[in-house]
Amino acid sequence: MNFMKNRFWSLCCCLIVTFSANAQKKLTEGTISYDVVITTGSDKPKNADFLDGTTVVNYIKGDKSRTEMVSPLGTLTTVFDGAKNSIVILKDIGEQKYMITLTPNDWKDANKKYDGISFTYEEGEKTILDYKCKKAVARLQDGTTYTVWYTPDLIPENKNFQYETRSLPGLAMEYETVNAKGEKTTYTVSKINFSPVPASKFDLPKSGYRVMTYAESKAGG
Repeated sequence: MNFMKNRFWSLCCCLIVTFSANAQKKLTEGTISYDVVITTGSDKPKNADFLDGTTVVNYIKGDKSRTEMVSPLGTLTTVFDGAKNSIVILKDIGEQKYMITLTPNDWKDANKKYDGISFTYEEGEKTILDYKCKKAVARLQDGTTYTVWYTPDLIPENKNFQYETRSLPGLAMEYETVNAKGEKTTYTVSKINFSPVPASKFDLPKSGYRVMTYAESKAGG
């Protein structure tokens, strides 16, 4: 009788482990789209209000990623090639077009506010695009905190496309940031497409852009 009970519980454990493994999906290629909402906390129009309707689209293919932030003011694109340790930012603002080249150290400097970021995992659950999401609170070294809802069912192998949430044990489905002016920006996944991403998506323009280094861009070109 005890033998039968032990076999039963062993079978249950195997089923639980198998189900958990099947539920998780390694995200090696696909397209992740976010809707962006900016809250100024004021009835008076501000510059941030002109960014309403902004979207962020991330294209991922192996160790390559391309992030396009499209707003009414223009487009900011970041192309990351992990194999070459190459980072390029394209700025399209009206007729002004800039191609900024960065080294890995430049990229770290550009995101230095997120160095030392830590996450506290709290109780809470919500569903986004049919994915069950868990709650985490991010804390920056300057004391700033923000909430992140992530799903452990999607595990991005390439963490380069989202610097501020790269240490999470899953894909950030919704997160918010607050700047020094108290303006809150919320990013929420609107669509996930697992179709193959064309290799040409990561090609860089060969003309039409003013090329500069990261240092030159910081100095105002």
